Amino acid sequence: MKTHKPIDPDFRQRVTNSFRQQTVMSLIGAELTRVDAGLAEISLPYRSDLCQQNGYFHAGITSTIADSAGGYAAYTLFPPGSGVLTVEFKINLLAPAFGDKLVAIGYVVKPGRTLTVCDVEIHAVQKEEVTLCAKMQQTLIRLDRRKEPRPS
Repeated sequence: MKTHKPIDPDFRQRVTNSFRQQTVMSLIGAELTRVDAGLAEISLPYRSDLCQQNGYFHAGITSTIADSAGGYAAYTLFPPGSGVLTVEFKINLLAPAFGDKLVAIGYVVKPGRTLTVCDVEIHAVQKEEVTLCAKMQQTLIRLDRRKEPRPS
């Protein structure tokens, strides 16, 4: 994996603050477990209400934490005051997502001034066994400033 140099020396705090504001992550119980330059890791403990009918984590949940892990990996390399949005992603579901938790690790493949490409690996962890259950490739866009969210 390539080493990246962040523009913002306070990127970890900026990413952590942003993650805390993302209510969907709170809703599903996801945790930001690691932040480095060009890398973000999100863990999600098992909950039956996050699963499909066979007891595996739902593909939509797997995609949700993967999207955020890749987005935050890209965000670590953006300057302060920037925003990040997903332009597109493709996910390959490689094995049933079954375990005590899911772990999504996003890392920057190619940073850019406007567009950044990330890869994300999603692992299902069951006790000591770790299974690669999905891979995502993602393109993200850097926004110069974030618009205020719509009022609820």
